[in-house]
Amino acid sequence: PDYRAILGISDEAARVRALDAHLSTRSYVRGFALSQADVDAFRQLSGPPADPQLFHVARWFRHVAAILGGPPATGPPCGLQATGRGRRAQPAWSPPAGSEPCQLRLYNSLTRRKDVFVPQDGRRVTWYCCGPTVYDASHMGHARSYISFDILRRVLRDYFKFDVFYCMNITDIDDKIIKRARQNYLFERYQGTQPQAAQLLEDVQAALQPFSAKLQETADPDKRQMLERLQRAVAQAAEPLEGALRAGLAGQELAGRVQVLLEEAKDVLSDWLDSLHGSEVTDNSIFSELPKFWEAEFHKDMEALNVLPPDVLTRVSEYVPEIVDFVQKIVDNGYGYASNGSVYFDTVKFANSEGHSYGKLVPEAVGDQKALHEGEGDLSVSAERLSEKRSPSDFALWKASKPGEPSWPCRWGKGRPGWHIECSAMAGTLLGASMDIHGGGFDLRFPHHDNELAQSEAYFENDCWVRYFLHTGHLTIAGCKMSKSLKNFITIKDALKKHSARQLRLAFLMHSWKDTLDYSANTMESALQYERLLNEFFLNVKDLLRAPVEMAAQFEKWEDEEMELNKSFYKRKAAVHQALCDNIDTRTVLEEMRALVGQCNLYMAARKAARRRPHRVLLESIAHYLTHMLKIFGAIEEESSLGFPIGGAGTNLNLESTVMPYLQALSEFREGVRRIAREHGGVLSLPTEACGDCTASAGAASPSAPCRPLVLAREPEDEGITQQRTRRSDGTLTHGLAVSSPPLEMCLSRPLAPQALGSFSAGPFVLLLNCLPAARVAGAWTSPGTCKSRIHSFTRE
Repeated sequence: PDYRAILGISDEAARVRALDAHLSTRSYVRGFALSQADVDAFRQLSGPPADPQLFHVARWFRHVAAILGGPPATGPPCGLQATGRGRRAQPAWSPPAGSEPCQLRLYNSLTRRKDVFVPQDGRRVTWYCCGPTVYDASHMGHARSYISFDILRRVLRDYFKFDVFYCMNITDIDDKIIKRARQNYLFERYQGTQPQAAQLLEDVQAALQPFSAKLQETADPDKRQMLERLQRAVAQAAEPLEGALRAGLAGQELAGRVQVLLEEAKDVLSDWLDSLHGSEVTDNSIFSELPKFWEAEFHKDMEALNVLPPDVLTRVSEYVPEIVDFVQKIVDNGYGYASNGSVYFDTVKFANSEGHSYGKLVPEAVGDQKALHEGEGDLSVSAERLSEKRSPSDFALWKASKPGEPSWPCRWGKGRPGWHIECSAMAGTLLGASMDIHGGGFDLRFPHHDNELAQSEAYFENDCWVRYFLHTGHLTIAGCKMSKSLKNFITIKDALKKHSARQLRLAFLMHSWKDTLDYSANTMESALQYERLLNEFFLNVKDLLRAPVEMAAQFEKWEDEEMELNKSFYKRKAAVHQALCDNIDTRTVLEEMRALVGQCNLYMAARKAARRRPHRVLLESIAHYLTHMLKIFGAIEEESSLGFPIGGAGTNLNLESTVMPYLQALSEFREGVRRIAREHGGVLSLPTEACGDCTASAGAASPSAPCRPLVLAREPEDEGITQQRTRRSDGTLTHGLAVSSPPLEMCLSRPLAPQALGSFSAGPFVLLLNCLPAARVAGAWTSPGTCKSRIHSFTRE
């Protein structure tokens, strides 16, 4: 019977006997391939037959079960297609168990824990960051915030491959800006009158009276200390001028002392002049020139720090119409009220409304009048202004302008925006009713960001204006609080005079972005050591890769050392990924990278001790990975294929690519000299012609003067550095022949004195091969081809 007849038998016992008879006529073991009929017949059986006489069915059943991976299963056919006679079917396949992928978690100030990051719209991330209030030079506190956010932004974009839309604002309308602009204008006007010495002393004494009263009222110890220091400086500057007047001095000496007092008393005089004449300043251009200047300086500082520019930059002065409309809708929704030309946010009504909550970030700070007054600004906390509020916790959405303040016309009268409303209106205009990330400094949580949340959710009538709130940690200077108002700060420009942008970024990378960072000598020394460790590794790998080798010879067999290093490499990469998923923990990432470099250094040292060349492909792969991670972090600014670029940030010249042909020629020359020296037992006799060239380039008498042949003495190797010196046959030293060094480009990456460079002069990257006169062209390069040709010629000689 055939399969069709067998499958039509309803009784299982009869069907098994018929199947056994059929199987006795065909091979079903060697070369046996399943057909769809085999599978269908197999699935009709509950198990192998117990009757030993039906051994054909028993053997066939076990064979089919082995191919299908198990006993018959009920349900639809397994999907194996009928195969032709003599063809074996593919066995069943199952995927590996695998492991759960690591999820990115970010510390969310709204929950005070690390939450899984889930953007609202696929891979697109909308991000708003509070920008600076531009009335003075940017300082390291700004660098702390904007470098940290730049690192986070780069990691989200370049590592996790999110499509980040990054917005930042510039606050160019603010109480601090208004007051500083007025004071600068009034002081410059006063200085332009060229006050006489006696008049200046009288004015300084008059200005010190309200200043002393302010000092007595100050309770904050840090601010009080700053004011006392300023008072002493003014007194010390006034004494020499008073003495000069008593002594009857005049002319240049007296004018110099007047200038010193003007500089020291600038802040005291500015406050005094503002209190007398501040209301007379009515020209709006005075209030716009100051923020324009400092905004330009801020952008220069960010560029110097290699901070990416935002995708969109907003200025308060450009969004006044949108701010007015935003405020009006809050009033229309019942959460704002007008009072005496100003508009305030009703915190009590908002907090009592269903679906709303006031003080999401720092609920324990609600009602803190000191913090609320600081948020309102120095020009907005008068008794008159405070009496306009329904509740002390209410804050200004729109401020009625007083004399001496800039103003814009609107339905409530001439006024200007409040501080908190600007971010809500600008972010809401660009990002809509809900954004993924809002960022800012830790000190902005209350009242600024809590008020932003309240007024924005009052406008949109929702409870999710921000999904993730990120706040960078404070920055201290040698353990002390940094504050612009306390005049205890270091500008970014001053910091960059001491350390490079890369070194500052490495210092920030070595600390958590949300924790306090202490900017001190110890912190920067750690960053310098880390940079040095990485740079030495990159230079050693480059030196290894520069050595000439045949194409096939670079793919060497892996020994136990290579397999162990590669295993550690992948283990470190996995640890780096886990650290980045854990709140973008760059501190742990840098420690893993340090450990990887340490293992590579041990591997290279072991290979060197065994007189074996390290595996270049493996080390190149590790170096490229480290370079890739540093690029993601923004620690490598230029296009560098491997390691830190040589030539300095911000320069158009890629020194490495410019010098490399000459270094390569010199390297090949060095290898040739070493080879010949080994062949001659360590001493190589040089021709008289070369001697003449060398002595001439070294400043000797004349290249045609008779001299004895030179020899090249090959000294013992020390730590892999071979030093060779040119000597006359009588043993006297003529001059150094720079044919050996540490990795050659170290000469370009270290600030060495000209005499220490050997084959390099102090000029603009001029290569001098003292033994090759044609390569020594003052102020210019000899072409690599000419240089290499002469080196090869010299080596052959």
